Amino acid sequence: MSAVSGVRSHGGVTVYDVARALPGIEELRDHSRGLAMVEAVLCPEWESRYYSFDAHWSEREQLASMKDGSGGEYTIVLSSAGAFARAFDHESQMSPFGPLADGQTWPGVLDGVPEAFREYLTEPAFTDEDGVHVTTACLWRETTDTAWHTGPVKFTDLEDREDPDGSGRLLHLLTNRTAEAYVEFAEDYYERPIDIEAVRHVLALRPLTAEIVAALNPEATLADLAEDVREIGYPTA
Repeated sequence: MSAVSGVRSHGGVTVYDVARALPGIEELRDHSRGLAMVEAVLCPEWESRYYSFDAHWSEREQLASMKDGSGGEYTIVLSSAGAFARAFDHESQMSPFGPLADGQTWPGVLDGVPEAFREYLTEPAFTDEDGVHVTTACLWRETTDTAWHTGPVKFTDLEDREDPDGSGRLLHLLTNRTAEAYVEFAEDYYERPIDIEAVRHVLALRPLTAEIVAALNPEATLADLAEDVREIGYPTA
């Protein structure tokens, strides 16, 4: 049984399954921008949003991110080198803060990260005060790669075999990129009906209109969203 649409694994989902289900870098970038824009329309308070996108994280990098408000998160750095993704499930037995990991990133998770992304292994935004990488799943893809890569992680001794590293749950809307999947999530999280055709419009990165914004959130306006559009790098007419 799989927690990720289109992903099957004997014993559950792991980062290996997620790596096979993730799209190419540009499709991932576009979908991440769409997710962030839908969230910006639905939820004016940035702190309460699940999905965000910073098109200006640095002069040469963009950052797609998710925070579930309960300690689960992912961050994906997108640059001319490619994409470097980390996910952290605080409930996972693989957490550096859990009883099995002894204060360290789980063995194998960060092994094999290529030189192009090595700087992210010491990036303060991804490490704790002791320099430990706060990560239970890691994936990367250089621009010349034809697939996503992960470290040689072993899951055999973990009791939770359904989603031991949390990657299936945390990256679910990146492996299942349908409007239906987002609406199912959003109606549960925001506890109200969500217009699926408006979601399709935004996930396709079509320019926002007053009608689309109103369909998602009658209290929001295009003017209200101008700063979010700039931060996300969302296309305008």
